[in-house]
Amino acid sequence: MNRRDFSIQTLGAVGLGLGVGVGAGLPSLAWAQGAEPVEGTHYAKLQQAVPTAAPAGKIEVVEFFWYGCSHCNQFEPYLAAWAAKLPADVAFRRVPVAFREVPFGAHQRLYYALEAMGMIPALHGKVFHAMHEEGLKLDQPGAMADFLVKQGVDKAKFLSLYDSFSVQTKGRQARTLADAYKIDGVPALGISGLYYTSVGMNGSPEKALITATALINKVRKSK
Repeated sequence: MNRRDFSIQTLGAVGLGLGVGVGAGLPSLAWAQGAEPVEGTHYAKLQQAVPTAAPAGKIEVVEFFWYGCSHCNQFEPYLAAWAAKLPADVAFRRVPVAFREVPFGAHQRLYYALEAMGMIPALHGKVFHAMHEEGLKLDQPGAMADFLVKQGVDKAKFLSLYDSFSVQTKGRQARTLADAYKIDGVPALGISGLYYTSVGMNGSPEKALITATALINKVRKSK
């Protein structure tokens, strides 16, 4: 979903028809006859390298997403399966985008509050499900807290973290990183501060992850 598509009237109304199933796994497709992804078509090379947060020697992969994005919801099962099998020299992390404060900022703080509590592995997918399958907006801290209490989260702790300085700081850092990568739509993947790719550029989740894997290999070979 591109930045221009994010409006109150169109949220969740546009889909890619990706057909993501519950058992979605690693991409099994390959580019025809061993061809490599094409720069300018399947991925973009950044004009200026972006600083990474990965430990020394690690190849950083960043997913840019938004909880309210139907495309990100559809991509998540593919991405989670792929990320779980990444080699040891790859450092994967998620970054929630905020193209504007409403409604993105609230969902950005939701993610970072859950991250601070160590609850992303257990609840990240459940937030997507609640919003896109159960129809919960989760755009206000009270509604978020009520949902999270049902998942076993301490309400007071969540609300305290939601408005905390550390969460606000992470939100600012996320916006800076998205700007540096020139993110104008999600879901998107940043590779080692050098490359950018997305489902939209590749036409399917599988091919987007094939491109990401090729870019990881490209970075590895250049070391």
